[in-house]
Amino acid sequence: MQITILGGGGFLGQKLARRLAKDGTLGGKAVTGLTLFDLAAPAAPDAPFPVTCLGGDVADPAQVAKAIPPGTHVVVHLAAVVSAQAEADFDLGLKVNLYGTLAVLQACRALPAPPRVVFTSSVASFSGGQEARLEDDARQLPTNSYGAEKAIGELLLQDASRKGYLDAVNIRLPTVIIRPGRPNKAASSFVSAILREPLLGLETDLPVPEEFAVWICSPRRAVEWFLHAMTMDTAALGIDRGINPPGRSITVGKMLTALETVAGPAARARVRPAPDAAIEAIVGGWPASFTAERARRFLGFSEQESMEEIIQGFLEDDLAATKADRGL
Repeated sequence: MQITILGGGGFLGQKLARRLAKDGTLGGKAVTGLTLFDLAAPAAPDAPFPVTCLGGDVADPAQVAKAIPPGTHVVVHLAAVVSAQAEADFDLGLKVNLYGTLAVLQACRALPAPPRVVFTSSVASFSGGQEARLEDDARQLPTNSYGAEKAIGELLLQDASRKGYLDAVNIRLPTVIIRPGRPNKAASSFVSAILREPLLGLETDLPVPEEFAVWICSPRRAVEWFLHAMTMDTAALGIDRGINPPGRSITVGKMLTALETVAGPAARARVRPAPDAAIEAIVGGWPASFTAERARRFLGFSEQESMEEIIQGFLEDDLAATKADRGL
């Protein structure tokens, strides 16, 4: 089985690549090759199969076609410009998040057999805000450019699936925490930072009130969802290729309480209130909760861990590497 990960240099792309390298199989079939594509050529995991690492522009159809060569069975499309950056730079968001997805669609159409395409959409493709608890058939009405671009990508891939060009599974990821490394330009970056920075012994700002609720998932669970989506029977999806996976709704205050439980009062004390109206305006439009019954009951997606388990997972999987990356 030949697999391509677009956005393979990002933290989720790297985690997925390492998991595939460790397992050596996907859905009971041997992985015969893996291509990782990002702006700069990603690092290759130590794998029992060939790994090709390419750098390039996801909006360039010729470069994307090289990353999705004939014989590709599965494409995982993680490449994106994140929320606050897409909001600040409309043209860049269109280029990467929309034209990049179009390039992926065209590359898949050129293959001799339609591949499975796992597309990472986002909770940001919905609106509703703090009081929302959205059903699986809720309408996507994004309040930000990033969410609009993701919703458009979903529709394009859904229609391409209907026409038999590819076989899409569109996963609307919650806010993934705890992200390793450094803060990024995502509006939701603070959700990881208020846990990661204190665990590194650093102070950090909290731009929203403690009663602010967020729909979250862990990196471990996101990787499990990707693996499931790469091999699941899509007949159960029908025409609706969009999936709200079973994340967890939690307030910032409860996240900080879990941090204190795992790491002690000193860790929580490193989080400083610092209201930021611009950040709250973006993330405040996102729904704080989903029912996710379709994914949970009918499509086989696994449940999210507890907040304490998410923190422990970061300590086990990413703390040492993050300290090394940041010279701590």
